[in-house]
Amino acid sequence: MSLPAELLQILVCPACKGVLEHHLTPEEALVCRACAVVYRVDDGIPVMLRDEAMPLDAAVYPLRAEG
Repeated sequence: MSLPAELLQILVCPACKGVLEHHLTPEEALVCRACAVVYRVDDGIPVMLRDEAMPLDAAVYPLRAEG
C-alpha cells in the first residue's frame, strides 16, 4: 500500500521540519537526509516518531537525481 500523494505533500520530518523522500523499495519508507534517518511505513501508516526512526543507510536509500 502506498501513501497518497496529498499526504506526501504535507508530511515533513518531525525533528527538523525538512523535506522527506518517499521510497517504495526495499520497503516503503520516508527518508530525511538532513537528520540522516528513515521513518518506516507500516500498513500505509507513516511512523513519524523520532525514537522509532532508523539511521539512514545511503546504500539502501540512495540519493536521487533532481529533475
